[in-house]
Amino acid sequence: MHNSKVLIARGIGKTVKSGDSDLVILREIDLEVMAGEALAVVGASGSGKSTLLALLAGLDTPSAGSVTLEGADLFALDEDQRAELRGRSVGFVFQSFQLLPSLTALENVMLPLELSNHPEPEELSRAMLERVGLGERLHHYPKHLSGGEQQRVALARAFVVRPKLLFADEPTGSLDAESGAAVIALLFEMNREYGTTLVLVTHDEQLASRCQRVVRLQAGRLA
Repeated sequence: MHNSKVLIARGIGKTVKSGDSDLVILREIDLEVMAGEALAVVGASGSGKSTLLALLAGLDTPSAGSVTLEGADLFALDEDQRAELRGRSVGFVFQSFQLLPSLTALENVMLPLELSNHPEPEELSRAMLERVGLGERLHHYPKHLSGGEQQRVALARAFVVRPKLLFADEPTGSLDAESGAAVIALLFEMNREYGTTLVLVTHDEQLASRCQRVVRLQAGRLA
């Protein structure tokens, strides 16, 4: 039977050494994310949201607990296997865009496809950039694009691999209200179109309320 839980976190904790003492960032986090749902994780700045997102995506290692992504126990895999699973199943959109400045919009979107040896990276990437309204900007470098355009390139790059799961960390954090609203509309539209599961980290209550489910992080725990 197909397991419709895409992501399962059990007892996730993260503690970092701070001088002589231990600083607890997250403790005892249990979370299940169902296929196709849009989940918002909200919390004040410093509540551990970005750390949680990094752990759920296997970008960082927890001090305790386990994460199962697409049926694989993330931390039982080695770094290469985790990267391979992410490359195949996961898309990311960050507040800071994280585009490579030396690549054009088209090359930035093609990158994940090339890394996974896709046979037609350029064709797919062109179509994706057209889908986000940047068909005229294929050969522009990030520095020649506005913030909103850069985030659209990041969306195209995230969705081009047809991810099962999309992680978005404050995706409108560095955009003005108008470009932010346009990016969010596009994010939810594409999320529905491709049946992607969305985990959105934000401090913006209005943005969170557009997701089907909202969980709150307070002082490192899910409220």
